[in-house]
Amino acid sequence: MKSVLSERKTLHRLDIERRELPPAAGRAVRELAREMCTTLDSPADGTVRALADPALLARIDARVADLPAEVAVAMRPPATAAGATIVRGLPLTDDEFGPTPPSWQDAASWSRDATRRCRSFELDIVMLLLARSAGEPFGWHGQQDGRLVNNIVPAAGHEHEQSGASSKTLLSPHTEDAFHPQRAHLLMLACLRNPDRVGTTVSSVRHVELDAEHRRLLSTPTLPILPDVSYGSGHEQYAPPPLPTLWHADQAEGLTLRYDPAYTPLDDADPEFRCAYEQLTAELERVSMTAALAPGEVLLVDNDVAVHGRVPFTARYDGTDRWLKRVNIRLPERRRRAEETEENGYGQRIVAPFRRNGGEPARMTAPSAEAAHHDRGPVEHS
Repeated sequence: MKSVLSERKTLHRLDIERRELPPAAGRAVRELAREMCTTLDSPADGTVRALADPALLARIDARVADLPAEVAVAMRPPATAAGATIVRGLPLTDDEFGPTPPSWQDAASWSRDATRRCRSFELDIVMLLLARSAGEPFGWHGQQDGRLVNNIVPAAGHEHEQSGASSKTLLSPHTEDAFHPQRAHLLMLACLRNPDRVGTTVSSVRHVELDAEHRRLLSTPTLPILPDVSYGSGHEQYAPPPLPTLWHADQAEGLTLRYDPAYTPLDDADPEFRCAYEQLTAELERVSMTAALAPGEVLLVDNDVAVHGRVPFTARYDGTDRWLKRVNIRLPERRRRAEETEENGYGQRIVAPFRRNGGEPARMTAPSAEAAHHDRGPVEHS
């Protein structure tokens, strides 16, 4: 489905919450990740340990408590109605990670290659330390081979897709993995390189203005949200449940939403619902904010409160393009609508090595061969 937003709409700037990671705390995160990179023994067969290695994940889980308390404070969920926070102070420079990979597959391959394994792998460990400070990092079997840390880079031939590999098209605002009941509570994006100051867009449902009738219509389960095309075929076997677009998870906190117009069959709804949905779309655009991340900055997005996207840019494919890393985070203390437990998620499964079971990290299982080749477009869109 085509994005419902025009590429020429004006973006309106509002304030995004900003936090500072104290210098000593930022250094502590980098130093602990570097220590893990250099001291974790390699397997007996001489292969390079991967980020999914149970020994490495167990060490991350055990050592995160050694970080200064300021790290967990900085990584707590966004505290304002904007539903987004920029955390500054992670010490890194643009030139320490080598060239931007031409695709997420290349980034993964380089990370496994001992001769090319640069500090990008170290930053993957940094990302998991930060994410574990916030909650429970997880991945998807159908996304970037089940990796917990996704590389977001432009890829030649994908410029006009609604995916994280695109560049020339506007990526429409959406809830990440809106179709699934186990979608992230919190998204974390870390910037390694962004010389063109490409902006990630964020819009909060708690900033929009809707009349009572539009809220009523959008709070009524009406249409499903479908998986995107990168999940492959076979979704027809699952009965798509009608979902509400808006609801109050907590009357004291305000509205939450589940929104992905590119994969919502709006033509199946009556004119009144479509009108309400169009008004919500217009309002989300009206209150849109942009975050042009710099190296060392981390963007936290509350996936229940804010939708996110990305402005168009022209990729050069010369090793200097924008490069982000991204992690999905579950917040164990947060509860969603009870009705979501009845959803089948179209058969899509998560990879959750940090979900507790008797005090130990859960065991990771490899993604299926069919799912492994898909890139669900990580940050900006599925």
